[in-house]
Amino acid sequence: LSLSFPEKLWKMLESDQFRSIWWSEGGKCVAINKDLFKVEVLGRGVCQRVFNTRHIKSVIRQLNLYGFTKLQRDCQRSASLPEFLSEEAAASAHSQILYYYNPSFNRAHPWLLGTCKRR
Repeated sequence: LSLSFPEKLWKMLESDQFRSIWWSEGGKCVAINKDLFKVEVLGRGVCQRVFNTRHIKSVIRQLNLYGFTKLQRDCQRSASLPEFLSEEAAASAHSQILYYYNPSFNRAHPWLLGTCKRR
């Protein structure tokens, strides 16, 4: 069974396996540590690959195709995350955190995931 891009993204966010991507702004935004994501997700071998690409630009293109919009840094990481401090330490000063928002992609409303359609 092949999952759609939003379904894969949701599973990653809900998993404790990835430190490079997390829910922010109370589950309304997707936050991606670009540098860590390249290593942790896109740098995986073929058998462990989540997405069929090794390029961050391709992932960003998919986000845009599914109606996600890039937000400025005012969308901050949720203080309720138990690993907040360790994640902060892991993010270097030079790492770029990307924030994306889609009204149909909300942690509190998983039933909306089915409305995330490719444009």
